[in-house]
Amino acid sequence: MQKINRGDVTKYAFDWRDDVVLKVKQGETFQVETDDACSGLIVDDSDNPEVHSFHDDHWNRLQEQWPPTFNPVVGPIHIDGCEKGDLVAVTIDWIDPWRYGFSGIIPGIGPLQDSRQWEGCADEHVHVIEHFPGPSGHTRDGTGKYSDKLTWNLQPFCGTLATAPEREVFTSLLGQGPFGGNIDCRDVAPGHTIYLNSYHEGGMLYIGDMHGSQGDTEFTAIADETRATVQLSCTVVKNKRIPCVRIEKPESIVAVGINLPYEEAVYDACYNLMAWVRDDHGIKPKDMYIRMSCDPEFRIRTYQMVRAVTLQHVAGAEYPKDRLFPAF
Repeated sequence: MQKINRGDVTKYAFDWRDDVVLKVKQGETFQVETDDACSGLIVDDSDNPEVHSFHDDHWNRLQEQWPPTFNPVVGPIHIDGCEKGDLVAVTIDWIDPWRYGFSGIIPGIGPLQDSRQWEGCADEHVHVIEHFPGPSGHTRDGTGKYSDKLTWNLQPFCGTLATAPEREVFTSLLGQGPFGGNIDCRDVAPGHTIYLNSYHEGGMLYIGDMHGSQGDTEFTAIADETRATVQLSCTVVKNKRIPCVRIEKPESIVAVGINLPYEEAVYDACYNLMAWVRDDHGIKPKDMYIRMSCDPEFRIRTYQMVRAVTLQHVAGAEYPKDRLFPAF
C-alpha cells in the first residue's frame, strides 16, 4: 500500500503548479500521515509531553509570513483518469488520531477575543486532550480525555480536504470554496464519501487538519487538533460539476454551503441540496422547497462558524436517502 509519512510533504496552499507527491489509481487504498494545524504544538507523546504555548517562539515562527503558516496539508495527490470538469469522490476508511490533541483559546481569535464579561475567555490557553484506543486497539474508535471528570467518544474527521482551484492559489488556512478547503466539516469523516470539483488533470487533491472531535462549530477557532493517519481511496465521476461540496453518508446526503453571513451559508446549502435531488433523483425544486419547511427529517448542520481573519461560515443541508423520491 502506498503511504506518505508524516513530514515527507508539507504544504500551506492549494496550488495546481505544485509537483505531484503521489499518484493513485481509482479505487486504490492509500494512507497519509498528517501533522496538526499548528505543526507540532505538542512536541512528543510521552506521559508528560512538552507543549508549546500560543506565545512562544514556535508560534511566532508560524506567524512570520502572512497569511501565517498554520494548517499544513499533504498534496497534491494525482488520481488516475481524473480530468478538468470531473468530480473527485473521496471515501475515507478510517482516521487514527495521535495520542494527544489540543484545543484552547488563541489570543485575538474567536467571538470572545476582547470580552471582559466572560472571565478567562479572552486569555491564552492550551488544553491538552489525551486520546485512548477503543475496542479495535486503535484511536479511530477510542475516547478523548478532557479532564479526570470528563471523557467522550472520539469522532475523528478531516478538517481540510481540497482540490487545487482552477487558477487562483488559496492558502490551506483560509482557502474555502467549491473545491473544498479548510471547512472543518465533521461529516468529512470515515464511512462517508466527499465530492469535490476537479479543475485540473489528476484532480490534485490535498488533505490535512485532522481532528479527534468537534462540536457543531469550532467556537474558539480550534477543536481537538491532532496529528493522525488517514486511510482513503478516490474514484471519479465523469463530466459533472457541482455548486459546492457534497457528502454521501450511509443513510443520508449532505449539501454544503460556504458563505458570510451564516444565514447565506445555510441558503447556499439548501440550494445545493435542491439541485442535487433535482438532477440525481428527479425531485422537483418546488417539491423539495416545501419539504424543507415541513419534513421533520430535514436538518441544517452547523460546521464552522468562526470569527477568524477571512474564514467564511460553513453549513450543511441534510436529507435521508429513504426520502429521495418524487412526492408527486
